[in-house]
Amino acid sequence: MSNQVAKLEQHHPAAPALSTESQAVLTMIERVCLNPEADMDKLEKMLEMQERMLDRNAKQAFTAAIAAMQEDMPEVVERGKAHNTKYATFEDINAAVRPVLMKHGFAITFRVSQDASTIRVTAVLSHREGHSEETSIQMPADTSGSKNAVQAVGSSISYGKRYTMSALLNIATRGEDDDANGAVAVKKVSAFQAATIRQLAMKAPKKTQEWLKANYGAAENVPASEYNWIEETLREAGDE
Repeated sequence: MSNQVAKLEQHHPAAPALSTESQAVLTMIERVCLNPEADMDKLEKMLEMQERMLDRNAKQAFTAAIAAMQEDMPEVVERGKAHNTKYATFEDINAAVRPVLMKHGFAITFRVSQDASTIRVTAVLSHREGHSEETSIQMPADTSGSKNAVQAVGSSISYGKRYTMSALLNIATRGEDDDANGAVAVKKVSAFQAATIRQLAMKAPKKTQEWLKANYGAAENVPASEYNWIEETLREAGDE
């Protein structure tokens, strides 16, 4: 039974000292383990309760840390260019936020999967105390320009990393020449909204896709003020 306690403690190896509540439960578990006549059902319930406490504490620590991290999160300069628009590259975003992530005890990793027609990128934000959150985007291979099949997949993966990281960390971007006296830019759709537009466009007729491209070039260029009616338009077109 002592092995069960050890496994429980290892569930959050980097966690600081346990709370008074958690320590009290752990002390009770240790006493039960030392009793040769211990009730195994009772022990299992106590272990499950301690596990829930550890998970709750880890989630609370995650929430507090990510709130503190937002104060240090920098704006990222938009150096990438495509479809007559600028964007912040994944490399620039990663370089800008990595020191902030490390300072607040976070790490971000990615999972990539692919089927016959789409690529799915999932970003996982993990905190040193054990809790993690994730978000995903699913998209077709980026065959724009003169990309071959391998380049198309690589471009989509880079796009997916850029937008899932930005969504998880609430990253803001700005143009290279922006300053306090610059012209007010039109607010564009969020990363999630752009992803939704792309996915809905995939299901829409070709004429609708051509209209969207002719008017906006890319989903991320859609003004935030126009998102609702464009989403509704694409949904209706996809249902026809």
